[in-house]
Amino acid sequence: MIFSVAGLARFSSFGIAPVLLVIQLGTAHAAPAARADSAPDVVTYGRREDLVAFVQQAAERQGFDADWAIEQLAQARYQPSVARLVMPPPTGTAKNWDAYRSRFVEPQRIREGLRWWQANERWLNDAEARWGVPPDMVVAIVGVETFYGRIMGGFKVIDALATLSFDFPTGRSDRSGFYRNELESFLAWCAAEQRDPLAVKGSYAGAMGLPQFMPSTLQKYAIDFDGDGRIDLDSNGADVVGSVAHYFAQFGWQRDMPTHFAVTPPAELRDRALMLAPDIVPSFSAQQFAERGAKLDDAGRAHDGPMALVMLQNGDAEPSYVAGTRNFYVVTRYNWSSYYAMAVIELARALRQMRPAGSQQFVDEPLNSPRR
Repeated sequence: MIFSVAGLARFSSFGIAPVLLVIQLGTAHAAPAARADSAPDVVTYGRREDLVAFVQQAAERQGFDADWAIEQLAQARYQPSVARLVMPPPTGTAKNWDAYRSRFVEPQRIREGLRWWQANERWLNDAEARWGVPPDMVVAIVGVETFYGRIMGGFKVIDALATLSFDFPTGRSDRSGFYRNELESFLAWCAAEQRDPLAVKGSYAGAMGLPQFMPSTLQKYAIDFDGDGRIDLDSNGADVVGSVAHYFAQFGWQRDMPTHFAVTPPAELRDRALMLAPDIVPSFSAQQFAERGAKLDDAGRAHDGPMALVMLQNGDAEPSYVAGTRNFYVVTRYNWSSYYAMAVIELARALRQMRPAGSQQFVDEPLNSPRR
C-alpha cells in the first residue's frame, strides 16, 4: 500500500452501498455537522465549509485551480464501507504468521508471479542493474499488493480520501490529517496528469495501481521507466518495476545485502524484551546479539551491519524469530509490518526457487506449495 494493510483481500468483497439518498452537506457558508450513525449510505460532500477551506489552501500550495477542485470534491461521496475497513481488527485477535504467510505464498500467486516476471524481465534486469533491487523482490511486492493486477481496489479514490479526510471514524486514533495530505496530493496529481478525479479507482485507503502507491508516494517516487512520456502504474510493467525499485532505493536498499538471518532468541526474558524493544528498527550488532544470548547463524554472525530481533507470532504456538537487516527495514517502509515484509520476502524466495535460469517453460507446469 503503499498503504497495503492486511485487508487487501477484502477489496473485492465490499461494493458501493445502495443509494438511499443523495444530498449535499451544507453550503460554502455552513459549518460542517457531525455525521450520525443513522446517516444515509450515500451522501455527496457538496460545498462544505471545511472542504472549501481545505481546497483553497491546497490549491495555493500545489498550484492547481481551486474552483476545479471544489467542483470535483463536491461530487465525492461518503463511503460507509471505507469507514468500516479502516478500523483496526477486533481486540484479542491473535496474530498468526503461518496463516498470514499462506495467504500470499501459495501456488496460484506463484504461478502468476512467474508469468509477470517473464513478461517484464527486461525491466526487472534494468532495475536491478541500476538500483540493486533483485527482480524477485519487485515481483513479490506486486504479488502481495494486488495479485498482479487482480485486486487493485474498486473504490473511487476521491470518495475514499474524502471520507477519511472529512469524516474519519471514531474509535481509533484520528488520521484525518494524513488523509488530507493524500487528498491534496491526489488532486495535484490529477491536475498535472489531466486525469478525471472521479474516474480513478483504488483501495479503500486511496492506494492506486499495481504497486498500490498512495498519492503522495506516487508524486515522490513513481517514474517513467520506459521513457514514453507518462507514468502508468495501472498497466505499464516498465513503470511499475521502475517505480517499486526506485522506492526501495530511496529508502536505502543495499545491493546484495540479505534481508534477514536465522536466529534463536535470548533465553532470558529480560534480554529478549530488551532486544525486541526497538521493534523492526535495526539496532544491534552481531556482537550485541551474542552478548544478549541471541544465537545467529553463521551468515548472521559475519554480518557487519545493525540488525533487529523480529518476532512473528503464530497464534497459540511458539513465535518465529528472524534477525532483520537494513534491507528488511526497507521492505517495511512499503508497509509498516514485519508480517508483510516476511510475506514479500518468502514469496520472493519461492518465485526465485521456482524459476530456473534461462527456462521459459515453467509457467505452464503445475506448482506445489513451497517448503518453509
